[in-house]
Amino acid sequence: MTALLIIGHGTRDEAGAQEFRRFAERVGRRAAERPELSVRAVAGGFIELSPPPIKEAVAGLVATGTREMVAVPLILLAAGHAKGDIPAALARERDRHPGLRTRYARPLGVHPVILSLLRERLAACPQPRPDAVLLVGRGTTDPDANADLYRAARLLWETTREAGIDFVEPAFVSLARPSVREALERLHRLGARRITVLPYFLFPGILPDRIVEQSADTAAELGIDAVVAGLIGDCDALADLVLERYAEAARGPVAVNCDACVYRIALPGFEQRVGAVQRPHDHPDDPAHQLTHPHHPQHDESEAGHIHRHSHEHAHEHAHETAAGPGRAPVVRPEPERSDQSNDSRLPGHAGAPSVR
Repeated sequence: MTALLIIGHGTRDEAGAQEFRRFAERVGRRAAERPELSVRAVAGGFIELSPPPIKEAVAGLVATGTREMVAVPLILLAAGHAKGDIPAALARERDRHPGLRTRYARPLGVHPVILSLLRERLAACPQPRPDAVLLVGRGTTDPDANADLYRAARLLWETTREAGIDFVEPAFVSLARPSVREALERLHRLGARRITVLPYFLFPGILPDRIVEQSADTAAELGIDAVVAGLIGDCDALADLVLERYAEAARGPVAVNCDACVYRIALPGFEQRVGAVQRPHDHPDDPAHQLTHPHHPQHDESEAGHIHRHSHEHAHEHAHETAAGPGRAPVVRPEPERSDQSNDSRLPGHAGAPSVR
């Protein structure tokens, strides 16, 4: 039997971290109701910021006798975390546990289940029928991942336009444009006066809080009605999607569309990332070691290859808090991308204001 490892990003918001842990328990219960999946055990771990780290989650599964596991990244927009950090972390766990076999599932992505959950959050919003919807994602320096939010926005409009919604526009709360402010200003110029802001986020955190703050501030300045809908959240439909990703990977290698991956394709302006040296992500409870390896062009991960991959766009927030010690290499990134818990007001779309949950 094969174990399921659910991997989340991590957050300084304890409510968000706790919701992830509850979600992992939900997935375990749903898996127990489906014996045909042959899920030996379920555990959840974080890339950074929150306990438990991936190291601890894997060790717990190995302690139960697990020798095979499928890792499912709980990620909507597949940028460096999905393409580099998590595969590198899995390679490191295989080094730590000789004989451990891992398979890497696809991120959640722009899936019909996610779109259905977004429509449910729209329907549950107390605002009268909006003129427009603003779908707000995290934002990244990976153009391929940013493009996925535009795809999600278009698919959401295609499946909601009969409800009379004139526009579904994308925006980013960090690192990429248009920012929440810029997108709301554009919708205002297009004539929208009632706008539902829909976070493209799973669980609570600092960035979802920031969406609320920026939406409220901008709406007050523009004189429009902007209401922020709920997050996707811990629910059975999301749990079943994770199990679907698990089952797909458990059956064999997973094909991933790499046509626009900056680590394989020399996209204009991103040529320097092709074949970039990679390293595992740092976690406060599991600092990255100093081994680096070229980025491998295939995103599927199996027990056959120890491929350490990590995108260069992620600066680590905790790196500013903890000095490098024995075994901890300093982080050097030519194109820093803040963690989703950063409060750097210099970044595009960042208000820099404290959270007001």
